Amino acid sequence: MPYTFPAAPAASRPPSLLHRELQDRLDALARTHRVPGAHIALDTGTDLISVHTGTADTAAGSPFTADTAVPLGSLTKPYTAALVMLLADDGDLDPDEPAAAHLPELADVPDVTIRHLLSHTSGLPTGPDSDTAATTTAARYLAAVCTARDSLFPPGTDFSYSNAGYVAAGRLVETVTGMPWHEAVRALLLQPLGVAPAFIGDTVAARPVAAGHAVNTATGQARPARQNLAPLEAPAGALLASARDLAAFGNALIGRADLLPPAVTKEMRRAEPAARPGALGDGWGAGLALYQRDDRVWCGHDGNAQGTSCHLRAEPESGVVVAFTGNAGGATALWRDLAEELGRLTGIQVPVGARVADRGRPVALPDCAGTYRNGTTAYRVAPGADGSPALSVDGDLPIPLVCYADLSCDLRDPDTGRLEPGGRFHRDPATGRVDRLQISGRTARRTADG
Repeated sequence: MPYTFPAAPAASRPPSLLHRELQDRLDALARTHRVPGAHIALDTGTDLISVHTGTADTAAGSPFTADTAVPLGSLTKPYTAALVMLLADDGDLDPDEPAAAHLPELADVPDVTIRHLLSHTSGLPTGPDSDTAATTTAARYLAAVCTARDSLFPPGTDFSYSNAGYVAAGRLVETVTGMPWHEAVRALLLQPLGVAPAFIGDTVAARPVAAGHAVNTATGQARPARQNLAPLEAPAGALLASARDLAAFGNALIGRADLLPPAVTKEMRRAEPAARPGALGDGWGAGLALYQRDDRVWCGHDGNAQGTSCHLRAEPESGVVVAFTGNAGGATALWRDLAEELGRLTGIQVPVGARVADRGRPVALPDCAGTYRNGTTAYRVAPGADGSPALSVDGDLPIPLVCYADLSCDLRDPDTGRLEPGGRFHRDPATGRVDRLQISGRTARRTADG
């Protein structure tokens, strides 16, 4: 049954008025969060309301329009997952077969299935940084990263967000179709949706594009940021799109477009039992985060490139789709505030992350101290100045941790004191020892104590 606006607001908020109110809120919030340009598209199933604001590129002075494509970052991943599931629907592969059956470079992890890759339950590390990835080929990259030695947990038993898994998924698309990933996503998804393709690395822009921006917090000045993505990482993060483009894809994910067969969308939205993504969502399917709200399950994904923040949410029962693009890091906070405004104006409660349960009072967790690793990334947990645990990543300044009895933890902003969902620790059921740490969806395996 579709959402209906609350009785009183509905009478005073026809789509034209809601459009003006959203425009006012977007304009104001963009100023508050120092975001040069942003765009939100709300599709209620009966009306499409699209509002945008500001500047696409502060250096060029170009306006942010409804057609402006923004680097999506990880919001590229659901498109890659959709390609793989389309191939499965055609009988070209089986999601539950070993990925190594198609990709010999995964021979050292023979139990990792294609579904594991798409749902981040493979146990693969996230992969090296883009500068390192740019020096090798996809096959060599995967052979080096996808090893039994570096596996974080047995496949299908836990969750760890992995770019390497999507490099493998993109390579799988190329192997099965015989097309480069860019061509496959263009031909099978973007063109049928009526979307003009745009990718990081394009030498000639086929449509208006936005630059990501870094904002100097002292001066408030925004400067364009250079996108840094190795070509082989394209299936994990190379797409650019507008909020309206994302809304069109969201409609396909919930079955309101003919692009994806019902069997494909159902499989993509089916929760994997072992996928516990922490702060990223309440569950995970084949390429999609899942958000439980009351008796409804939304699907979607978030994405950040250099200086951008993009978000997609879709709810199949109501048919509501919400998409957002912003061209500065502060756009993440803008998105959260705008989602609250949507709830106030329309009654549609758009989930921005996982549900936050009442975990009681913080507790001491002294046995969490140690070093944890995800590939080449080192997470160090050690007592801070006040004796409470603090986390540093690859030697960066420590961030205080607040731990709870259920082994979840929050990150405390050293400047503001604000708590942000962090992740969780994990105890080995056989020994009771803390053996893994998950932060922002990425799991690290304990390699040293203290």
